Amino acid sequence: MERFPGTRDVATATTYADDVFALIRRGAHRTTAEGQEVTLPASPGVRSNPGPQVPRRPKEVECPPELACDWLAAPYVQIDEDGDYGNHDLADRPRDQKIEYIVIHDTESTLPNMFKTVQDPTEASWHYSIRSTDGHVTQHVRTKDEAWHSGSQFVNARSIGVEHEGFLAHPGAWYTEQMYRSSARLVRFLAKKYGVPLDRQHIFGHDNVPAPTGDSIPEMHEDPGPFWDWQHYFDLLGAPLKATAGPAGDMVMILPDYATHKPRYTGCDGAGKRCQPHGSSAVRLHTQPADDAPLIQDPGRRPDGEESTEDVSDLGSRVSTGQTFAVADRRGEWTAIWFQGNKAWFKNPKDHPTAVGASGRMVTPKQGLDEIPVYGRALPEETAYPEGMEEESDSPLPYSLRAGQRYVTQSGVESSYVDRSTFSDIPQPVVLGREKYYEIQFGHRLAYVRANDVDLVHTSTGSAGTPEVKPGTTGR
Repeated sequence: MERFPGTRDVATATTYADDVFALIRRGAHRTTAEGQEVTLPASPGVRSNPGPQVPRRPKEVECPPELACDWLAAPYVQIDEDGDYGNHDLADRPRDQKIEYIVIHDTESTLPNMFKTVQDPTEASWHYSIRSTDGHVTQHVRTKDEAWHSGSQFVNARSIGVEHEGFLAHPGAWYTEQMYRSSARLVRFLAKKYGVPLDRQHIFGHDNVPAPTGDSIPEMHEDPGPFWDWQHYFDLLGAPLKATAGPAGDMVMILPDYATHKPRYTGCDGAGKRCQPHGSSAVRLHTQPADDAPLIQDPGRRPDGEESTEDVSDLGSRVSTGQTFAVADRRGEWTAIWFQGNKAWFKNPKDHPTAVGASGRMVTPKQGLDEIPVYGRALPEETAYPEGMEEESDSPLPYSLRAGQRYVTQSGVESSYVDRSTFSDIPQPVVLGREKYYEIQFGHRLAYVRANDVDLVHTSTGSAGTPEVKPGTTGR
């Protein structure tokens, strides 16, 4: 069995064989993304022979024992006499900064090209690369250090970046089961090591990273895109995405059936050209409860007023599997959620639901506040900065959170800032503030609001009613 993965890597082949035998024992039924029904009857008595001993790995590697992991270092070097340097920062995480996020990327390039990129001090960096064909893992940056991978220094300081070889427009050719399984094993290992919650406000895509400032929104990335199978991924993480409340409550989790949910996309093989139908984790949003209603617009992503499109890379009017939102309205088989300050409608029929009931916490502006600012990072107050260090100025995003609106939060956030502008042999100090924030699911991307601006809304039942409102306090 170890011959079939197509790799000479002993650990990868052994893990593959163990996975196959485990699947044979329990059986399986699945509808593929192409719509094919596949059934494997359970054979509980099947057992595999013990695999060979896993060879020793480089001492720098931080991986679970069942994965084959290599080390290919990203350089930390000074580039010129002006002090420019690359391609990551030294840190002492989690001692100086808690690791709270794991960011899922795809490379939008082949792995050999990405290996060249990560070894170039003038380019970006990330912690891990995962090969498409067999899920082989290569580490580039120690997890204690900060890689430059997300487009937000605030998120970089709190996260681990995992790149997957592939192209978001061609998932069938690149998003392999071996890659999903290796990635989930790695992320589960890292989440346990650093106490990262297994939910979609802590395990998220590059396309969910909040832009640090309004000007940076159009530059943020779209990977791993609408074809990444988040439901299957969280099954592999051992944290299945499922309903936690009845269907008539105040919150919903986006959860379409990946295999049968096939929205129209364009641009996979040329601008405007329709993509081949494929299972998708994304659900499209409209301004009204009708299929022909205009799509929701994102004024930050397209400040020139261009409309959202069905392009595979256009996430301006999309939400994604596992993301949880506050219900704003219901009408027939349509559900509206609060999304970037507006009601956004999606089709959610009872016989083929695209969302399920959820429970938890939401935030709403404190009584007496007509609207509050929304931020792409949680920065300390001015008095937290040491003498001689210039304060990083607040920069609210070009959206509004108005009175009466609610957004789901799964954690409080401590404010912090690190000046990563200087090449140094030791980590730069982390500025910790007393200002508290909540991380919220504000749109397709995450965002932050000050705890002093909001009250918490607790909901735990599946019946529609009046949720309990409490003054805002932070904490997980």
